[in-house]
Amino acid sequence: MNGSTLQTFAAECAEELPGAQLEHPFGPDWEVFKVRGKVFMLMTEVPGRPVVILKADPDEAHALRENNSHITPGYHMNKKHWITLEGGKDVDKKLVRELVTDSYLLVVAHLSKVEQPVDPHTYGTSTRAAR
Repeated sequence: MNGSTLQTFAAECAEELPGAQLEHPFGPDWEVFKVRGKVFMLMTEVPGRPVVILKADPDEAHALRENNSHITPGYHMNKKHWITLEGGKDVDKKLVRELVTDSYLLVVAHLSKVEQPVDPHTYGTSTRAAR
């Protein structure tokens, strides 16, 4: 999928997540998705290339970067905990949905129980188990 399709689909995935909100705290060139005030996804263009920046488990982020040339360390973010996803032939809807959902759940898991819009340990388990 190309970069603009990637961003459109990633935004659709994020908007489906309970409690997710789109903000523009860094200006119109940055779309920032938050849950309960905590960032889980950013979208912008990096020298003309549309990208999606997502939170990731450090071990998983390392494996993702090693196995997919379209996944690099998080642009302007902590390189250990964030990844940048670009469009490319190896990027499909299943991968995008999985990365967006995983990023969201990582953030939700660190919210207090009362703030969590979903249980991060069970949300989406029926679809995630089919991976």
